[in-house]
Amino acid sequence: MVPGLLALLLAASTPLGRRAAEPGDGCGHLVAYQDSGTMTSKNYPGTYPNHTVCEKTITVPKGKRLILRLGDLDIESQTCASDYLLFTSSSDQYGPYCGSIAAPRELLLNTSEVTIHFESGSHTSGRGFLLTFASSDHPDLITCLERANHYLKTEYSKFCPAGCRDIAGDISGNEVDGYRDTSLLCKAAIHAGVIADELGGQVRVLLSKGISRYEGILANGVLSRDGSLSDKRFLFTSNDCSRSLSLEPDRQIRASSSWQWVNEVGEQVHWSAGQAWLQDQGPSWASGDSGNDHRQREWLEIDLGEKKKITGIRTTGSTQSNFNFYVKSFVMNFKNNNSKWRTYKGILNNEEKVFQGNSNFRDPVRNNFIPPIVARYVRVVPQTWHQRIALKVELFGCQITQARAQGNDSFVWRKTSQTTGISNEREDETITKRIPSEEMPTGVNLTTVAIPSVLFVVLLVAGMGIFAAFRMRKKKGNLYGSAEAQKTGWWKQIKYPFARHQSAEFTISYDNEKEMAQKLDLITSDMADLS
Repeated sequence: MVPGLLALLLAASTPLGRRAAEPGDGCGHLVAYQDSGTMTSKNYPGTYPNHTVCEKTITVPKGKRLILRLGDLDIESQTCASDYLLFTSSSDQYGPYCGSIAAPRELLLNTSEVTIHFESGSHTSGRGFLLTFASSDHPDLITCLERANHYLKTEYSKFCPAGCRDIAGDISGNEVDGYRDTSLLCKAAIHAGVIADELGGQVRVLLSKGISRYEGILANGVLSRDGSLSDKRFLFTSNDCSRSLSLEPDRQIRASSSWQWVNEVGEQVHWSAGQAWLQDQGPSWASGDSGNDHRQREWLEIDLGEKKKITGIRTTGSTQSNFNFYVKSFVMNFKNNNSKWRTYKGILNNEEKVFQGNSNFRDPVRNNFIPPIVARYVRVVPQTWHQRIALKVELFGCQITQARAQGNDSFVWRKTSQTTGISNEREDETITKRIPSEEMPTGVNLTTVAIPSVLFVVLLVAGMGIFAAFRMRKKKGNLYGSAEAQKTGWWKQIKYPFARHQSAEFTISYDNEKEMAQKLDLITSDMADLS
């Protein structure tokens, strides 16, 4: 009885933090994707807690080497006895590191896997650590704390890891006017819609002369603040598929319902769907139902007239100071001709992606679609709102043909996998990943490679017919082999019926114009389905 009581008293006298210490309870922010990520100690950049342990194993694809970059290391201990950071692989150990033992800014490991161990004892201060990691495919990896004024070149390219959006640090500016050079690079890239926080990615930066004032906006879950005059600013260079898509609001926008009311002078005011286009002045669209019944969703639908690549959306609320209406969050649905509605889903899971909307009736908020939506019809479906659903919207993107041709001509596009949540059906395919065109034979047009079976049959039949005619005429005499025939050149056209001097594409001829039009319509339709 006494030994048991003594053990209970000893357990009660043990510091609570030490008794609670388990691997993982000292870990903070952690976002990891296939070959990059970001990790911090708990409470970073605040003081890390006493008597905690953080232990995580991170990996990159097998066959790649792991790169670790320390953006910040502030551990109070001078002896590394109780507070330290340690990296351990199957064959090597790096550290321990603490206040008195400086850690290298970058480690290139000989393995694709490492275990990170951070431990703390009793202390009064210390931010802990922030590190980023990536595979050896990205030697230009930077941390989430790098700012544009850390680099002097006018143009440069860096790799941002996944997970920089929620790291503490300000940015000032926007994607149109540029960002103040004191802004965090990777956080600004997420704000500009150049990369997704869940993925990270390569960013290309152009440094230019500063401006007198930087206007901040909310975009992609990142709040950019207004900034003052600076000598330098930076912009991100990207493809040109980010222009405002034009349409006729009265004809191409409709909604589940609309609000009508009678004002103080007896006039009927209609907040119709045709008023929802952000480029038009005046009040917005507002739904007829102001309740919060989520069983019957309200929606705003936009018909773009044809399938297009949609890369972003900008929204505002009512825009009227006496009507404090706005949508706080929404999801996106999309479809094409004769297909079912699909919900845009997150990159790393198969759940619908909820976009952060407006926080007042006035200020615009932008969200980018990474990967983009490829569709003719899109619907904005509000999830939460203030007082009443009210929206003005603007879509950004480009034509499908332009999306394929833009940027570097040496790239083609690969379709997304099922994990993105975008349908793999022909009409709902979404472009996500670029691969070098060196995989294709030099000089061969992609449309040629994708020739449908109908075209192949037509070519085969035509070739057989020409060959048979040639054999019959040859039996009667070599009329086409005469010197006169060869001078005119038409012999060569018969002898090599598919020869093209300036193109690798096939040439097709038909007996009459009507038949030709029918065949080409069929081929065009097949090619559109394949594209």
